[in-house]
Amino acid sequence: MVKILELHRTSVKLFDLWSLICLVAFPIVEARVRHYRWDVKYEYKSPDCFQKLVMTINGGTPGPTILAQQGDTIVVELKNSLLTENIAIHWHGIRQIGTPWSDGTEGVTQCPILPGDTFTYKYVVDRAGTFMYHGHYGMQREAGLYGSIIVSLPSGASEPFAYDYDRTIILNDWFHKSTYEEATGLSSIPFVWVGEPQSLLINGRGRYNCYLLANPSLGACNVTNPECLPHVVTVIPGKTYRLRIGSLTALSALSFQIEGHNFTVVEADGHYVEPFVTKNLFLYSGETYSILVKANQDPSRNYWMTTSVVGREPKTPTGLAILNYYPTHFRKSPSTVPTTGPAWNDTAPRLAQSLAIKALQGTIHTPPPTSDKTIVLLNTQNKIEGHVRWSLNNVSFSIPHTPYLIALKELLNLSHVFEQKPPPENYDFNNYDIYSVAKNVNATSSNGLYRLKFNSTVDVVLQNANTMTANNSEIHPWHLHGHDFWVLGYGKGKFDITKDVAKYNLVNPIMKNTVPVHPYGWTALRFRADNPGVWAFHCHIESHFYMGMGVVFESGVEKVAKLPSFIMGCGETKSYHRP
Repeated sequence: MVKILELHRTSVKLFDLWSLICLVAFPIVEARVRHYRWDVKYEYKSPDCFQKLVMTINGGTPGPTILAQQGDTIVVELKNSLLTENIAIHWHGIRQIGTPWSDGTEGVTQCPILPGDTFTYKYVVDRAGTFMYHGHYGMQREAGLYGSIIVSLPSGASEPFAYDYDRTIILNDWFHKSTYEEATGLSSIPFVWVGEPQSLLINGRGRYNCYLLANPSLGACNVTNPECLPHVVTVIPGKTYRLRIGSLTALSALSFQIEGHNFTVVEADGHYVEPFVTKNLFLYSGETYSILVKANQDPSRNYWMTTSVVGREPKTPTGLAILNYYPTHFRKSPSTVPTTGPAWNDTAPRLAQSLAIKALQGTIHTPPPTSDKTIVLLNTQNKIEGHVRWSLNNVSFSIPHTPYLIALKELLNLSHVFEQKPPPENYDFNNYDIYSVAKNVNATSSNGLYRLKFNSTVDVVLQNANTMTANNSEIHPWHLHGHDFWVLGYGKGKFDITKDVAKYNLVNPIMKNTVPVHPYGWTALRFRADNPGVWAFHCHIESHFYMGMGVVFESGVEKVAKLPSFIMGCGETKSYHRP
C-alpha cells in the first residue's frame, strides 16, 4: 500500500510538471485581465540634463509600457500622490467600447482624480496595434505623464509583414517651465506664449546645452547625469526590427530619421498601411506608426537616430538616440554629424506623406459611400475679452464643471450645466479669406456640444486658416476619442464642398484616430457615431486645446450602462457618493 501511495504521489508530481510545461509551451488562448498599480507623483528628474519637477509613474517617465493581447482587460489602479493637483489619464487610441467612463478625459467623461485618491480604470483593448496613454487634465502630458500601450494579435494570428524583434519609441518635446507657468501665461493679459521647447526627447532622454544658462555652475544642469544619456536601440546585423514610434509632443511636429537607413512604413494608429519606403517619417502629436528597419549597414560602427522640428522655425536642437550595431559598444557615439532632417518650412513632403498613407489591401474597412451630416470646422486664432484663444467657427471651447457624460446620464435639468445650443456646423465660406488675418478677430466661448444621431455617418472637414499673425498658418493635429475615422482626403486652400467631395478616397482610405490639417489646407474625415458615449475631438497641441481648440460629440448616451459612482464628485455631482 505504501508503494502504491508513493507511485501515486510521483504520478501527481509528474502530472503537475507536465501541466506546467503545457501552460508555458501551449498557453490557453483566452483573454486575460492584466493588473497595473501606478503611483503618480512629482519627482526631480533631468530628462535633458536640466533638473526640474517631473510627473512620474512609479518613479519613471515615460511611465510603464502596458503590454497586452487583443481582447484583454486592462485594470489600472491609479493613486494620485501629487499632493496639490488633480489628474486624469486618457488611453489614446483605445475606443472604450462599453466603458466610456474610462476614457480619462476630465470634464467630458469623468471628474478629476483628487490628491490622495485612488481611481481604477478598467477597459478592454479590442484590437491590436500601437497606442499610448497620457495625462488629460490641464497640460500634464508635457509634465512627463505619458507612456505606451502595445497590443499584440491573438495567439495564432500573424501580422501581414515579417520582422525579428519589436522595439518602442516615444518622441516628445520638453519645456523647462512648469505647466503652471505656461498656463498662467496663456491665460494672461498681455498674452505670454509658451515659446519653443528647450529639447526633444527620444524615450524620455535628450541633451540640453547647459552653457546656455545664465549661471550653469549652479548645478541645475549636468551633462554627465546618466538620466540624459542618449537612448540606445541595439540591433543584430542582418535582422529586421519593428520600431513602434509615437509622438506625444506638446507643440512640435517632428521628422524622424535613422542615419544611413531607409525604412518601410507598415502601420498607422493601429491600422495596416500599404507599405512604402522612406528615409524620414513625419509625426504629429498623437500619431503612432510602425516601421520596419533592416540592420544591413556596416556593423563596425553605430548610427544616429534623430528627430527634428518641422512646421515651426526650429529653435530647438535635434533630438538624438543611437542605433547600436552589436557587438560595437552601445555607448560609442557615431563619428558622423547628426542630420537635421528635412527643411522645416517645406510643406510639400509632409503633404505627400499624408496622401501616401492608404489602407493595406486585404485589410480595408470600406467607408459608407455617403454621410448623414457634414460639419466644417474653421480653425482660427481669436480674442475673447482681450484673451488670446483658439476657435472653431468663431467659437472657443470651454470645459464645464460637471462632466458631460455624468450630466447627460444622471441629471434631469441640464440648462445650467452646459449650454444647450450646439456649436455652429460651418462658417461663412463665401466671404472668409483663409489667407489673411480676420477683419474681426473677436470670438465667443461655449461649452455646448454636438448631439449626433446614433449610428449615423458624420463627415468632419477641418479647414485651416491664417492666425492673428500675417502670413502664418499652423499645423494642427486633431484627435478623436472613442472612434477611428476614415481619412478621405487632404487639400490645399479652401475646401470646396462640391468639387472636393467628388475627389474623396472611398476605395482604400486609411483609418486613424489622429490626423493633421496642414497650413492653409483642409483635411476631410468620416466616422460612424456607433460608440455610445460622449467624446472629445480636439487639437492635440497642449496649449491649443487649453486655449479652446476642441469640440465634443455625443451619440447614443442613453445606451450607456449605469455609471460607476467613483467617476463623480465634482460640479453638480458633489453630493453623489464617491468612495
